[in-house]
Amino acid sequence: MSTTNAGDGDPTAAKTAFPILATISVCHLLNDMMQSLLPAIYPMLKRNYGLDFGQIGVLTFTFQFTASVLQPMVGYYTDRKPLPYSLASGMGFTLMGLVLLAYAHNYTALLLAAALIGIGSAVLHPESSRVARMASGGRHGLAQSLFQVGGNAGSAIGPLLAAFIVLRYGQSSVAWFSIAALLGMFLLIHVGRWYKDHGLARMKPHTEKGGAPAALPRAKVKLAIVVLIALIFSKFFYMASMTSYYTFYLIDRFQVSIQSAQIHLFVFLGAVALGTITGGSLGDRFGRKAVIWVSILGVLPFTLLLPYANLFWTGVLSVPIGFILASAFPAIVVYAQELMPSRIGTVAGLFFGLAFGLGGIGAAVLGEFADATSIQLMFHVCAFLPIIGLLASFLPPLETESRRQRLTTAAVDMTGNVDASPEQAQK
Repeated sequence: MSTTNAGDGDPTAAKTAFPILATISVCHLLNDMMQSLLPAIYPMLKRNYGLDFGQIGVLTFTFQFTASVLQPMVGYYTDRKPLPYSLASGMGFTLMGLVLLAYAHNYTALLLAAALIGIGSAVLHPESSRVARMASGGRHGLAQSLFQVGGNAGSAIGPLLAAFIVLRYGQSSVAWFSIAALLGMFLLIHVGRWYKDHGLARMKPHTEKGGAPAALPRAKVKLAIVVLIALIFSKFFYMASMTSYYTFYLIDRFQVSIQSAQIHLFVFLGAVALGTITGGSLGDRFGRKAVIWVSILGVLPFTLLLPYANLFWTGVLSVPIGFILASAFPAIVVYAQELMPSRIGTVAGLFFGLAFGLGGIGAAVLGEFADATSIQLMFHVCAFLPIIGLLASFLPPLETESRRQRLTTAAVDMTGNVDASPEQAQK
């Protein structure tokens, strides 16, 4: 596949492989579209199997906990022994989970289907994130956003397809989406070939020259990781309230139809996709810490207003909530990778795993809370979660050498003066 110049990337880095980034993003879209069918059809499963909110939460917990436990292990292993064709095998687990979900006859089979889908995520996400970094040409935030936005777009499309296909033709129609899994496996085999032939050769230069920050004291690195985990907790507990229970909230409070609630969820998840693609690029331009700070804490006014809004304004408020909150995750992943540049796969697996694990725990806890109180009270309580964003003030700044080089290159491009300083470039 051809490549394109990185533009503002590190001049020492390889070219940005946009075709690979696009392919990985499309495969992420297909994978997460299929995975999002599970929460999207919760109202149907609740009715068909007589489930309560607690059982719905355990179903989400099974999927996300499986993914969260395995992802760091996959990333840790592949840091030492890369597995280029593991990407296609991960999609194969998702395929098996989908087929089982389509024809499950009891709650146990649903749990097993959720676990298989979780295994697919555990394999796909850390290795795909690594490939995105390999193909970035030094533009790590942009590459991470392009990879993640595919997943968010797929998560947004899934509920829409569930509303117009699965709800119309029944649970067995989930099996139709196996076509998407087979397409994803075909594309990922080609990505695996590029990974083996070209990607591995790119990784070492990026690790050494692609912007590792000056070494921080170990205590500061540990503090930063703890803060990032707290921010992930805030983000994904709130996201769990929306992705798992937003449709139930709308039905309970406004008496809308299931299809209407699914469309509202699609709007929210579409805003999440837009926020994801924006967050990485802003992180490349203004720094990861600034984006993390604004995206976690900046969503607070909107979450506080949401439980008091009417149906129209609930839909309107869901857009900035999804957009602002989603912009944090690409910046968090790249920031953590810059903290530990020799542990790219481990970091990706850890933070994608935390995203799934904390989201799963959040779904289970919030489901039990909704059963014990009410789903509307649950949304009132969750509205305060973004306050945790204040902890971003403890993150150390990371000024990488690659960013200085990009600024210097930009100064030369804009002024024609090889002596132009990074400060002039910023101006």
